[in-house]
Amino acid sequence: MSQLQLFKYFSNIDDPRQQGKVVHKLFDILFLTLSAVIAGCQGWEEIEDFGHDRLDWLRKFVSFENGIPKHDTIARVISTINMSTFQSCFSKWMQDCHQVTAGQVIAIDGKRLKGSFNQSDRKNAIHMVSAFACENGVVLGQQKTDCKSNEITAIPVLLDLLEIKGCLVTIDAMGCQKAIAQKILDKEANYLLALKGNQPMLFSQVEKLLGPEISRQCQDGTLFQEADYQRNREEYRCSIVTSDMSQIPASADWPMLTTVGVIISYRKEKGKVSKELNFRYYISSATLTAEELAASAREHWNIENGLHWKLDVGMKEDDCRIRRNGAPEIMAGVRHVAVNRLQSETSFKKGVRAKQMKANRNTDYLEKVIFGK
Repeated sequence: MSQLQLFKYFSNIDDPRQQGKVVHKLFDILFLTLSAVIAGCQGWEEIEDFGHDRLDWLRKFVSFENGIPKHDTIARVISTINMSTFQSCFSKWMQDCHQVTAGQVIAIDGKRLKGSFNQSDRKNAIHMVSAFACENGVVLGQQKTDCKSNEITAIPVLLDLLEIKGCLVTIDAMGCQKAIAQKILDKEANYLLALKGNQPMLFSQVEKLLGPEISRQCQDGTLFQEADYQRNREEYRCSIVTSDMSQIPASADWPMLTTVGVIISYRKEKGKVSKELNFRYYISSATLTAEELAASAREHWNIENGLHWKLDVGMKEDDCRIRRNGAPEIMAGVRHVAVNRLQSETSFKKGVRAKQMKANRNTDYLEKVIFGK
């Protein structure tokens, strides 16, 4: 990503302040904040300190005619940015920088920002729903859930921001809704939705249909199986799918429902086999084999390891105490930008935290992360 690309997508964000009173430009502050987060800064004072330490470097790209603003000013300005505009800029940038390929899995999942609660009652921590391109390992977009709602209303808004033609969109059981399935189809993509008891009629019919099929495939040896070995633990998984919707009357109410399936798993730890079997059911508009179902479901969990874990462990997101007005969701978006840039830089073969520390020490490397030079 060139300097011009970054400026193209984010320099046009509207500044709601009275322009005659503006001392520090909005994009200058946004660029400072993004650079500081990539370099491992977390709070407003750390961002201000980073600005003073790196002022000469920052002035290579933005003016800072009046020096680095105070941390209170940074907090106030960031909290005034319109989140919808920020999300739109972010999504357009991602569409130009990262082309998704047909069949690629796009995982959608939510994450609670534990430190963003109201300080008065310690409630209403915000919840961000993200779309993650599993193959590329990048965030394509994000949407904050309304405090009076949940992911069901946020997911359609997020989907409107994305270009996902030909992709397979995976969502957990919260998103197993007919309207969401139709929205995905309207975007010329396919859905793969986890099925649980929140859709009781469909769930019971799928469970009833696949039960005898599990027994039959176990007996004739055609059951697809795979194993995962990790230290002292072995996990075994098998998958079954069917495209016979004639035995599932409730499927008629679901748009383009083509495949239903189940993944059965059990664990073996230190020589002991767990007697507890885990059954996970799925529905999809795509025609999937047992192998494809297993692979796609496994890819969905990349959003946990490839995004949520890095935000928590690498960027200490849950420890962040930024709560002012709209600042928590803007900073969540800035962290998503930072994760994308850090993961796109591959010359330094380390994790997110190690890359942040190097970026803090070395402005040449920081510049390389931000602009891809």
